[in-house]
Amino acid sequence: MHTFAATLFALAVSLSTLNAQAADNNAQCSTVKLADPGWSDIATTNAVARLLLEPLGYQVKVESLAVPIIYGGLKDGQVDAFLGSWMPAHQGFHDKFVANGDVQQLSRNLQGTEFTLAVPDYVWKGGVRDFADLNKHADQFGRKLYGIGSGAPANLSLQEIIKGDAFGLSKWKLVESSEQAMLAQVDRAVKKQQYIAFLGWTPHPMNVKLNMHYLTGGEKWFGSKGDVFTLTRKGYPQACPNAAKLLSNLSFTLDMENTIMAEVVDKKISFDEAARAWVKAHPEALDGWLNGVTTKAGADAVAAVKQTL
Repeated sequence: MHTFAATLFALAVSLSTLNAQAADNNAQCSTVKLADPGWSDIATTNAVARLLLEPLGYQVKVESLAVPIIYGGLKDGQVDAFLGSWMPAHQGFHDKFVANGDVQQLSRNLQGTEFTLAVPDYVWKGGVRDFADLNKHADQFGRKLYGIGSGAPANLSLQEIIKGDAFGLSKWKLVESSEQAMLAQVDRAVKKQQYIAFLGWTPHPMNVKLNMHYLTGGEKWFGSKGDVFTLTRKGYPQACPNAAKLLSNLSFTLDMENTIMAEVVDKKISFDEAARAWVKAHPEALDGWLNGVTTKAGADAVAAVKQTL
């Protein structure tokens, strides 16, 4: 009986694997469409995903899109997966798209994130350690808060703070720009030892490059510690189970992402090159990421990826 049961179990696993391969061999699974809102951390995780998916026989297409467009694209089926659902910063988008089932939450890929206003060390030492301290130094800051791209959830939270006169900031202005432009502004301010308050988050190379501190007091809008989730379009795990299994397996650490991003900045290499170097140095990560995954043709996934490193 035990032998018969074991045989049935092995047969079921074999059939499941064959079904997954057959499903992923359809046209809609051949290309995995990922989204990038222009953030270094998502460029990092997308690079890891591409490093794994392409040797398995998939093509990977990464679209640069604003966050609201990404969620809409997932709902409309124009985007397959997004590895950057920052919670609780994206709570509004979660409520609008994920909670009602229009977009599927596949897995949590990162824990312990921070995302809120930050200041350089000299500003911190000058007494700005909480959101409530900002307006005491309004003239030094020029009554400006520096955010990222227009439409980003964190920007919307800052606009809500200003509009509601929280912390007496109603006369302040939010300066919206790209991540790179914001950080260039921070660099200029630091060189001149000027006061500046900007959106900071970890993981990001800014935490290595800048001597900076995160302000307390904004937990109502930004939360404290957060998580990042992988989302897919509705029905993607059922339509493309092998690729979806890989995406669901992807989990990262703050140290890993900060290391890869710092390599990009310090060595002026691409995210793909930095991700490849990290995986070559940590091949044990492949076992977890590729657990239960095959190539599109049904071959050993770990062997296929290691051949390309």
